[in-house]
Amino acid sequence: MKKLFALLALAGLANVAAAADIVGDAKAAESKVSMCIGCHSIPGYKATYPEVFSVPMIGGQSGKYIENALNAYKKGERKHPTMRGVAAGLSDQDIADVAAYYSQMK
Repeated sequence: MKKLFALLALAGLANVAAAADIVGDAKAAESKVSMCIGCHSIPGYKATYPEVFSVPMIGGQSGKYIENALNAYKKGERKHPTMRGVAAGLSDQDIADVAAYYSQMK
């Protein structure tokens, strides 16, 4: 039983280490942000689905915030259908890259 717990603990550490190894690459994100630009790069843009709301400008936002938001959409913790669809198709590396890209904007 102790061996099982030790093995599970090591597996958990491996997952944490793998997640910690992901570093966002803003340059790599240039080919990944086309789905974001249509809404998040238009000053004053308002979306009408599922209700009318102002779309936030995400350039210059904290990279960690963007990562957390995209992961929350991916997990279904945030409910906007379009963003859930976009985030569902992103890998952890894609999310890190997109966060790096937008966080370095002014």
